[in-house]
Amino acid sequence: MARVLVVEDDPFVRSALIRQLTDAAHLVRSVGTALEALREVAHFRFDVVVLDLGLPDLDGSEALKMLRGITDVPVIIATARDDEAEIVRLLNAGADDYLIKPFSVEHLSARMAAVLRRSRSLAGEPAEPPVLRVGGLTVDPLRRQAELDGARLDLTRREFDLLAFLAGRPGVVVPRRELLAEVWQQSYGDDQTIDVHLSWLRRKLGETAARPRYLHTLRGVGVKLEPPATELPPATGPLAAEPPR
Repeated sequence: MARVLVVEDDPFVRSALIRQLTDAAHLVRSVGTALEALREVAHFRFDVVVLDLGLPDLDGSEALKMLRGITDVPVIIATARDDEAEIVRLLNAGADDYLIKPFSVEHLSARMAAVLRRSRSLAGEPAEPPVLRVGGLTVDPLRRQAELDGARLDLTRREFDLLAFLAGRPGVVVPRRELLAEVWQQSYGDDQTIDVHLSWLRRKLGETAARPRYLHTLRGVGVKLEPPATELPPATGPLAAEPPR
């Protein structure tokens, strides 16, 4: 799963990329101009940008130059231009890869995976995200599987994204604004959206808002996920009946 920004002015191509990348379990945002792309990159964190060159407000090569001035996010150029000199120039200008249209989403996904492996390797990060464990909860981001006490959880895509994001920050109170930005990829939205998904997630974790075990809401602050507190068994035997002194 990757957070992808698609910069493409053709609405038909953009819609197809959004649908296919989303079906491949990626989180996708899209814009149709270079200036919108710069605004998105300034406000959100992405794993990769897919950049068309024929944009209406600014040529993609200029957009690439401006992107490189504010971020080192991997950029894959996607365009119909197939001039070799142009390809070399853009790669030297900071592009991480280059795809000539038309291409399949499988081809794009493979290129994205290769670019992400290279960028993580250069950053000294592990090639694969680690399996997350919080108490009896296990979340595998790569395989998009979650288990509670050894039993597989049947989660929707958004429920899994929410659980994985919180499990990656155990014990940390995550503000609702950050959840909207990172899980829903929205700069603003209705808190009810988060509350509904938290309610569904709690049900599948065998808890309620009144009696939380893993998911804890701090009113007006945010949400945190942490292992359940150890419950001591009730005292038994003669000492249990002894009145306090």
